[in-house]
Amino acid sequence: MQRLVDIAPAQIPQIWALLGQIPDPEVPVLTITDLGMVRSVKAQGEGWVIGFTPTYSGCPATEHLLGAIREAMTAHGFTPVHIVLQLEPAWTTDWMTADARERLRAYGISPPVGHSCHAHAPAEVSCPRCASTDTALISEFGSTACKALYRCNTCREPFDYFKCI
Repeated sequence: MQRLVDIAPAQIPQIWALLGQIPDPEVPVLTITDLGMVRSVKAQGEGWVIGFTPTYSGCPATEHLLGAIREAMTAHGFTPVHIVLQLEPAWTTDWMTADARERLRAYGISPPVGHSCHAHAPAEVSCPRCASTDTALISEFGSTACKALYRCNTCREPFDYFKCI
């Protein structure tokens, strides 16, 4: 019988792909790996340890996502699974993939501009519909705490902007 430590390296890409199918409940066009919330996957003892960082410590979707990870891992025979919440360093939009940012735009949400270390109001938020940068902040908070509400002055449409965190 093969030990987990002997077969684990071959299974890690499979687990990453599996976790890459778990959608973010607030932005379903993105997955938890697109957002960079899965920090690590490793074999330990007879099971698996998943490092996970929520988008912010009070995120209401955290318990749902932890359950989704456990369910996906268990359904595919990767047990036992232990999830380690990694709150340091705090999650940042810098961890989002370039593809994720483009899918946000296609979905109608303007992706974050700049880097988290410059998390003040961005100089140019572009409209995800017409690409105009002639936009105006309506509210610091949009449909969720991680988004701000903007209006395009060109096409006059309101839209969410995924804030840099």
